[in-house]
Amino acid sequence: MAQPGVTTAELNSVAEEMIAQVGGTALFKGVENPPAKFPFPAALCTSVNEELVHGIPGDRALEEGDIISIDCGVRLAGYCGDAATTIPIGRLSPQTERLLEVTSGALDLAIETIRPKLMWSEVARKIQAYVEGEGFSVVRDFVGHGIGREMHEDPKIPNYWGSRQTRSDFKLATNMVMAIEPMVNAGSHEVEYGDKNGWVVVTRDAKRCAHFEHTVAVVESGADVLTDGR
Repeated sequence: MAQPGVTTAELNSVAEEMIAQVGGTALFKGVENPPAKFPFPAALCTSVNEELVHGIPGDRALEEGDIISIDCGVRLAGYCGDAATTIPIGRLSPQTERLLEVTSGALDLAIETIRPKLMWSEVARKIQAYVEGEGFSVVRDFVGHGIGREMHEDPKIPNYWGSRQTRSDFKLATNMVMAIEPMVNAGSHEVEYGDKNGWVVVTRDAKRCAHFEHTVAVVESGADVLTDGR
């Protein structure tokens, strides 16, 4: 559906219908997140171009050359799933195409690296080295998370590593389930709230960003991607 002329509200309307049809619950709808002034009003986060996360669906029509990050969480049969993808709208500049490739590649790299008994810091360092080696930056202010019967569970899942993270490192264990979500900026890693309502997060330098996410289970052989559309 993500084509020039389609509004972000239209995307959300179809998502809400699909979730209801299977008896699921939209995880994001109704979430409160200070300093936001009101609960999140939709099933999807629809973040366009320099918007990183928490874009609110509305009457904005997609245009040729845009990119849109669509993030969706659902509770079904008592368990939660969370996934995101960044979609090109028509033809992109070579740099923006590369931004999407690298961000998606960072998620693939994490999935390929995961195995039981590995420390998460080893995965995070690989993600950061890959992204920065391609000339982009990894967002620090938002990270992935454990997920299960609730959307946000421990532990936090950063996509970078530094001395401040040492105490929060953890060992991957069989049957652990995580929402892994690299967020990558074309410019600086710095972000800020970009609207007076306290929801939409944008890049501070107004350059574009991308976001890919899967819910992943750690298994004996490595990783099982639970949100792969099976």
